Amino acid sequence: MTNPDSGSSVLRLLTTSAFIATFGFSTLSVAAETWTEFRGPTANGIASAESSVPTEWSPEKNVAFRTPLPGQGWSSPVIADGRIYLSAAIPQTETADSNETQYDLSLIILDANSGDLLKTVPLMEQTAEKSHRIHKKNSHASPTPIVDGDRVFVHFGYQGTACVDRDGNLIWTNRDLFFKPVHGNGGTPVLVDGKLIFTCDGATDPKVVALDAKTGKLAWEVRRPNDAKKKFSFCTPSLITVDGKKQVIAPGSDSVLAIDPANGNVIWQLLYSGYSVIPKPIYHNGLVFLSTSYDTPSMLAIDPTGRGDVTSTHLKWSINKNVPHTASMLAHEGLIYSVSDGGIAMCVDAETGEVIYKKRVGGGFSASPILVDNKIYYTNESGVTTVIAIGRQYKVLAENDLGERTLASAAVDGNALIMRTADAIYRIEE
Repeated sequence: MTNPDSGSSVLRLLTTSAFIATFGFSTLSVAAETWTEFRGPTANGIASAESSVPTEWSPEKNVAFRTPLPGQGWSSPVIADGRIYLSAAIPQTETADSNETQYDLSLIILDANSGDLLKTVPLMEQTAEKSHRIHKKNSHASPTPIVDGDRVFVHFGYQGTACVDRDGNLIWTNRDLFFKPVHGNGGTPVLVDGKLIFTCDGATDPKVVALDAKTGKLAWEVRRPNDAKKKFSFCTPSLITVDGKKQVIAPGSDSVLAIDPANGNVIWQLLYSGYSVIPKPIYHNGLVFLSTSYDTPSMLAIDPTGRGDVTSTHLKWSINKNVPHTASMLAHEGLIYSVSDGGIAMCVDAETGEVIYKKRVGGGFSASPILVDNKIYYTNESGVTTVIAIGRQYKVLAENDLGERTLASAAVDGNALIMRTADAIYRIEE
């Protein structure tokens, strides 16, 4: 689950990841600088135990830098070896209609300490003919890059995938998997044993695919077996380990698949009612937790030890109120934390599904929360971050307003918070 950014750390991080995948989040120390994929070192939004970021900030307080960014994008920042990587769609020519604009789909590289823009690397061209209409909350660069060893993988959904070295030099591209999207691109890949695995859930023929990470060539694909009425979804898969064997958990419209990453074989599936699925699943205390997204989202707790269709046998519990359509959840010490798109924060007992509390945070939410140093950071779409204490009591520690639209999930770099807004990237640090 963790993509180490140096060869010397591979064994330690893989051992830690295997423990986490089996038993849920651990307090084992993970190198603080390895926020190299969506949702961080354990891919579940929880920072290293070594990290401690500010609780309070404003545009004038605890801001180490604010760097304006070219183009548009809602991919989250990732950090490795003192550099920040994120993607953007940079218009070649401006038009009144963004869906008629031609874009350079690009990788942006910045210095993580100074905020200096080091390089902007155009990776592929998105022509007006392929610039399909997107949702007002989406962008043409929403999936988050992955850093692994000396490579960076940059995904643009239906437009294609690229692999570059740490300096942005192109290694390969794959644009063979183009499909008709609905509302634009979304989900981020997951890297497993040399395979880049992601969902291709468009208007028709939804599937999950794997590319060979070395060459970019198709390794396998599996079509979703159910015929959902609305087939489009945007979910980032999750990697877990059950009884010593890996599973890639890939929710989509009306069902979730557990896939063997080695060959694409479906281990189990569970059916539900939902489409445009966005939140990334989490794994905690032996259960998979996910949201079914639109229209009315349910939170599901699934036992992943089954085989075949487990719809009637392995669903442990479900909740159908105040569940997020968009933001992923957090799990820590037997509790599930979430925030709905309408701003209701909820804490649920992971074993029973009992709602411990539900409180209105305020605002609309798209960014996934993160947990740092026993504090949860919820950032709403207006750029206000509410910091709460973990535990069964809802306790607000601080509210911080950057005053800029924010849909991207934050990252952690040691003792700094890295936040992307509509126009800039921030390093928040005491």
